[in-house]
Amino acid sequence: MATLMARLLFFTWLILPFCGTEKARHRERALRQRDAEYIERYNGCMQGPAGTPGRDGNPGANGIPGTPGFPGRDGLKGEKGECVRESFEEPWKPNFKQCAWKSLNYGIDLGKIAECTFTKMRTDSALRVVFSGSLRLKCKNACCQRWYFTFNGAECTGPLPIEAIIYLDQGSPEFNSTINIHRTSSVEGLCEGIHAGLVDVAVWVGICPDYPRGDASTGWNSVSRVIIEELPK
Repeated sequence: MATLMARLLFFTWLILPFCGTEKARHRERALRQRDAEYIERYNGCMQGPAGTPGRDGNPGANGIPGTPGFPGRDGLKGEKGECVRESFEEPWKPNFKQCAWKSLNYGIDLGKIAECTFTKMRTDSALRVVFSGSLRLKCKNACCQRWYFTFNGAECTGPLPIEAIIYLDQGSPEFNSTINIHRTSSVEGLCEGIHAGLVDVAVWVGICPDYPRGDASTGWNSVSRVIIEELPK
């Protein structure tokens, strides 16, 4: 009896490990089959909508500078250029002068009345001249007097003379008539073509062509002035 019990115990000791191993194998197969079914079921479904894009990440650090490249080949020789000489002009500066006289009271009919010397800075500029003062003319019959500018003794030719005239058709019966009107008048204009340097600007009185002269008066009992200004062309 004891021998029989010992045999049974020995047999049970041999069978139990085998049975446990078989159970573990069956469990592993079942798990693998379930995973395969899960993969097969969900792999056949439609793909869902894309998610919201994520935010940009922080900028990365600068990389290590690369090594300098090889120098390029020389280019083709260019065409010969033209020599251009640049001219640098100085900015324009105002240049003007005024000469004034108190009560000239010049009663001459022919000749120079007043003179003003001016320094012209550039040749390619123009001179603007103005005479302002009282003028008078009287005569028995028709007469005409002319007031005009000269530059270094010659009238302007660029483009034309600068002048003003007074003409009387019916004068007084005699020179000492009470009709003796003095009016403040002006003579002005622009003259071009005058070289740079000292310029003698003068005001003259003379006769009108084809008309007799009368009794002229300039600068009576008032201030007379000549204004000279250099202007760019």
